[in-house]
Amino acid sequence: MKAGVLLLILMLLAAVLAPLVLPEPEALDLTARFAPPSLDHLLGTDELGRDLASRLAHGGRISLAVALATALLAAVIGTIIGLVAGYHGGLADAVLMRLTDGVMALPLLPLLIVLAAADPAKLGVPSDIMGSEGFAVGRLVAIIACVGWTTVARLVRASTLSARARDYVRAAVAVGASPTRIMIRHILPNVASPIVVATTLSVGNIILIESALSFLGLGIRPPLASWGNMLTGAMDVVWSAPALAVWPGAAIFLTVMAFNLLGDGLQKRLNPRHAAI
Repeated sequence: MKAGVLLLILMLLAAVLAPLVLPEPEALDLTARFAPPSLDHLLGTDELGRDLASRLAHGGRISLAVALATALLAAVIGTIIGLVAGYHGGLADAVLMRLTDGVMALPLLPLLIVLAAADPAKLGVPSDIMGSEGFAVGRLVAIIACVGWTTVARLVRASTLSARARDYVRAAVAVGASPTRIMIRHILPNVASPIVVATTLSVGNIILIESALSFLGLGIRPPLASWGNMLTGAMDVVWSAPALAVWPGAAIFLTVMAFNLLGDGLQKRLNPRHAAI
């Protein structure tokens, strides 16, 4: 867990602070194409003379923003569905769990590709908004979160089914507390542990999904940088300039590993059965 936290701190510091001291990630210098690492360009430059370290840091900001925002949104959706299904039971539980099963049964990557390939212009989105960083990130967050909530929903439902039979929930019902108040004030705090663990572990998967979509040209698109589209740009020159693929690939690997280590550590800390082993 400590290794995961340390890696995440280093990644976050690099993503946040590096753009403040490095050149603009989109600044072109065709006279410095494929320049080797130097004091001016710490990791060298790409095929258009853009600073690789700056693009890597800026791409990290976007990739991490997409992953964290998606994980939180998916956790909120899954928590609401799981609480309602687990507490109310009956028809609500049957409908919501069949919906969850249906989403889980869909092939993830093909479905995401279809959703990401939808043209926002046909929905009336202005072209100037479509090209903004905020729209690109928000669109990707919404697409991935639409199918990423199922694990949290099932975990919360299972925990809610157990919690609703406890004495403190029965006491709240006896004094006339509303179902919404019971779910938020009494059940949710007691089912928070699996939510935290599942959300943390999901971040690594979301980074891989975002990178895959951007690699296919369906996620974050140039000139905005993300680790996925940096790998796409490196495809044609990977043999002559392997560093263009190595650095974003290493960033993806280290970040995913860091979140997985953190998630495993949280699971052992928050789950008494793991702590006892």
